[in-house]
Amino acid sequence: MHCDVAIIGGGPAGSTLGTFLRRYGPDMDVRIFERDEFPRDHVGESQLPLISHFLDEMGCWHKIEAANFPVKVGATYKWGKTKELWDFDFIPPARLADMQRPGEFKGPRQFTAFQVDRAIYDKILLDHAAEFGCKVHEKTKVSHIAVDGDRVEHLELETGEKVTAKYYIDATGHVGVLRRAMGVSVEYPTGLQNIAVWDYWQNADWAETVGVGGTRVQVMSVGYGWIWFIPLGPTRTSIGLVMPADYYKSSGKRPEELYREALATDDRIQALMRNAVCEDKLGTTKDWSFLASRMFGENWFLVGESSGFADPILAAGLTITHAAGREAAFTILELERQRQDPQWLKEQYQQLQVNRVRNHIRFADYWYSANEQFKDLQEFTKKIAEANGLDLAPDKAWAWLAQGGFIDDDLTAGRATYSVTAIKGLGNHLSPLEVGDPLSTNNVFTLDVEGATMVDRARYVEGEVRRYQAFYRDGRMFPLEGAYQLLYNVLKEYSDLPSFGREVTRIAGLNKDNHHFQTFILGQVPVALEALIHSGWVVPSYDPRLPLFPRTAEFKNMHWHVDLDNAVQPMAGSGRPN
Repeated sequence: MHCDVAIIGGGPAGSTLGTFLRRYGPDMDVRIFERDEFPRDHVGESQLPLISHFLDEMGCWHKIEAANFPVKVGATYKWGKTKELWDFDFIPPARLADMQRPGEFKGPRQFTAFQVDRAIYDKILLDHAAEFGCKVHEKTKVSHIAVDGDRVEHLELETGEKVTAKYYIDATGHVGVLRRAMGVSVEYPTGLQNIAVWDYWQNADWAETVGVGGTRVQVMSVGYGWIWFIPLGPTRTSIGLVMPADYYKSSGKRPEELYREALATDDRIQALMRNAVCEDKLGTTKDWSFLASRMFGENWFLVGESSGFADPILAAGLTITHAAGREAAFTILELERQRQDPQWLKEQYQQLQVNRVRNHIRFADYWYSANEQFKDLQEFTKKIAEANGLDLAPDKAWAWLAQGGFIDDDLTAGRATYSVTAIKGLGNHLSPLEVGDPLSTNNVFTLDVEGATMVDRARYVEGEVRRYQAFYRDGRMFPLEGAYQLLYNVLKEYSDLPSFGREVTRIAGLNKDNHHFQTFILGQVPVALEALIHSGWVVPSYDPRLPLFPRTAEFKNMHWHVDLDNAVQPMAGSGRPN
C-alpha cells in the first residue's frame, strides 16, 4: 500500500491534517490509520473560539453546529484570591441573547466556541476527512514502524500489510507511536504533574443558559485540585477532577474514591448534579505537561499532542491540536510545491509549535501559583513559582508574564490566547497585576526598532506558507502583519496622538467595506499598540499640549458574581435547555 501521506491516528489532529491536505491539494493520496472504531469517548471537550475559524475553513462548522453542542460563551471560576465566583467571557453575553440554533458562522458566533462530546465530534471530523477524499482505515493498528536513521521506511499494520509514503504523520496523542519509534526525547518544562479522573453524567443542570444553547463551563477549585463541569449536549455532561500526582499517591485512595469525595465537597457542583445519573465510565489519565525535543525529521512530522501537551486549565488542548494539523498540512503542501527552502519550512513549523505549547505551560503555571484556594498545596504552588522565577508581588508578576513579550507567534497581543487587557484584568481575581494604562496617560508614541534584526516568519494562509517580515530584539517580536503592520506604517510618520488618530481614521475609511480589516485589524489596534509598548517597541510619553485618548466604555472580559447560598436555583436561566 503506497500513498503520499500516511497519518497514524484519526482524532482531531489527523482528521484536520487530512482535510486540509485534500482541500488545498485535491490530488494528494492521503490515508488515515486509526486503531479504534469511532465513535469513542475522549476527554478534552472544552474549546476556544479560534477552533471555530478552523472548522469554517475546513468546511464543517455547520456540521458541528448541527450536532447541537452547547455554545461556549466563557467560563465560571472559583479560583484565585477568594472563594467568590468570577466569569471570563469571550463576548458580551447580551450579544447572544437572540441567538438561535442552528446558526451561521457570522457576527457574534465568530467569537464563541463549542463544548463538544468527543465521541460525536471526532467522528464528524473523521467522516468529513473521508468525504474530502482521505482513505480512512478504522480498527487498523500500526504495529511497527521501520526506521533507517532519521527516515521512516514503512509502516507495518497489524494485518501484516506494509504502508509506504512520502510523508508520515504521528497524530496519536500522548501515546506518540512514531515519536517513540524515532527516539525523540521529551522534556517536562514544569514541576506540575497532574492526573485527571472523570466520568459522564446524564441530566445534570446547566449553571445558566445564554440565548439558545449557550452556557459557561464551570472550573471549581477544591483546595487540592479542581473540578471541571462541561455540558456536552442537552442531557450529557463531562465532570472531572484534576489533582497533582503526588497528592493522589499520598492519599492512598483509589481514583474513584477521590473523585466522589471531590464532587461532594463543592456545593455548587452538588446543586447542579441534583438529578444527575452517572454513566459509570470512569476514566483516568496523566495530564503531565511535556514538550518533544523535535517535531520533524527527514520525512515525518509530529502533530498535536504527540509533540507536546499543556495543562488543561486553559482549555487550549484542542486549539493547539487543530492549529498544528492545519500548519503541518500547509507545510507539506508547500514542500510539494518546491517553492521554499524545505529546512526553513520545517523549522518554522517546529518553532511555532514549541513556542505555543511552552507559552501555555508557562501561563498555566501562573494560574496554579496564583490560586490561593489551594490551601493544602501552598508549598507546592510556591515551588512552581520559584521554578519559573515567578514573584507574585504586584510589581513582579506582570514583568514575569512579559518576559517573552506580549506578542506571540499566533500574532496575538497577549499570552496563551488571553489579550493584554484580559491578563491585566486577572489582577482582580488572581495575584495582583498592578500595571498602568499607557494609552490613557500618554499621547505621544515613538517607534523604537533600533538594534533589531529583520527575519522572515511563516504565515499559514489558504493552503500556503507565506513569508512575512518581523523585527526581533532581545527575544521579542514585532511582526509586520495585521494590526502591527498598520501601527508600524502609521507610527513611522506620526507619533503624536491627534495625527496618529487622523491617519488611522483615514485608513479605516479606505477599508470601510473590508470585513476582515474592520473586524480583525482595526479592532485590534488599541490592544496591539499596548502590547508594542509593553514589549519595548513603542516608547510612550506625555505632551501637556495634546489631548489624551478619549475614554470609551470597554467590554470587561471578567466580572464577579455571587452564587446565592451556594445554590444554582436562584440564578436566572438555570437548568438544562429543552
